[in-house]
Amino acid sequence: MKKPIKEQKTVFIILLSNLFLAFLGIGLIIPVMPSFMNIMHLTGSTMGYLVAVFAVAQLITSPFAGRWVDRYGRKKMIIIGLFIFGLSELIFGAGTNVFVLYLARVLGGMSAAFIMPAVTAYVADITFEKERAKAMGYISAAISTGFIIGPGIGGFIAEYGIRMPFFFAAGLGFLACISSIFILKEPLTKEELAAIYAESGQTNFVGDLKRSLHPNYFIAFIIVLVLAFGLSAYETIFSLFADHKFGFTPKDIATIITVSSIVGVVVQVFIFGKMVEVLGEKKLIQLCLIVGAVLAVASAVITSYLTVLLVTCFIFLAFDLLRPALTTFLSKTAGKEQGFVAGMNSTYTSLGTIFGPMMAGVLFDVNIHYPYFFSAIVMVLGVGITVIWKEKQLKESLAN
Repeated sequence: MKKPIKEQKTVFIILLSNLFLAFLGIGLIIPVMPSFMNIMHLTGSTMGYLVAVFAVAQLITSPFAGRWVDRYGRKKMIIIGLFIFGLSELIFGAGTNVFVLYLARVLGGMSAAFIMPAVTAYVADITFEKERAKAMGYISAAISTGFIIGPGIGGFIAEYGIRMPFFFAAGLGFLACISSIFILKEPLTKEELAAIYAESGQTNFVGDLKRSLHPNYFIAFIIVLVLAFGLSAYETIFSLFADHKFGFTPKDIATIITVSSIVGVVVQVFIFGKMVEVLGEKKLIQLCLIVGAVLAVASAVITSYLTVLLVTCFIFLAFDLLRPALTTFLSKTAGKEQGFVAGMNSTYTSLGTIFGPMMAGVLFDVNIHYPYFFSAIVMVLGVGITVIWKEKQLKESLAN
């Protein structure tokens, strides 16, 4: 089924829309955090846990989902994931008890674990090697846009009611599920799926984690962890920080994040490929981590709306460029094990998204500036890790 991207526009649009929706669900909660805190009398720590539980569920489900993608097919996992996503948003929107909210976030994490590896593997199956980087750039743009624009959409829709963003997302999720049933086709035959699954063995979480320590993958996975940790810690606290320090409204916060996401998507789609050609994957990753660390510190000292907008715009852009560079590298090293690698990519992303919000929420209760300093330290550590990522090792990995 491999064809040029331009000949598969409809399939690509459906796949990217599905991925966008999954990560939209992560961000929807953020602009209404201050309101939920006031209505339900929740602390910053509790709100951090509410974001983190999504990632806990994703972490536990991801290794199994990655293998099921190879066993049962990409299409089935996408459809199941979208249905669970719609259900989770519906429950969250109707929830009036914090335990119901936790249940909804657990279902949301499970849905992301199904959708992310299935879409990544699907794209890898239908694209040629020379177009892989471009395709992964589109995937990253969809992920980043959903994760970053989610708060923006949530903030605008919240003008009509604090629960409306979640009902809106639920409707989109069920609609995407139905459209995927009729439009998507399984890219691999039953025989091909059986061969891939037999080669990779049966699902084993500990075994998959051990395999992820292979030199071909490990450094890239660790940087995936750092990226998820830094971004989730920064974004989880952003709306609370803006509300407590500046008195920004949900609409103000939504505007900042929406503008930032638009800039990020434009750069990923039109400039990312050129940047990889000029700098290479390693230098681009290091540059993004350094910029992210510097701007995280700057976030704690800026005072005006305009400077908040500019700093937020560039820090999200740094994160946006990091993701496709790592995803492309992992896809190239995966060979026939696209499901396994995509699943472990999701696992390490989940690890970062678990501990990032938890630490950020706890630190926020101590001092509203501490989460940003903490994010900066994590990203500096990430730069240090990339130093041991030797160019020779990278080239050997890509050649395998």
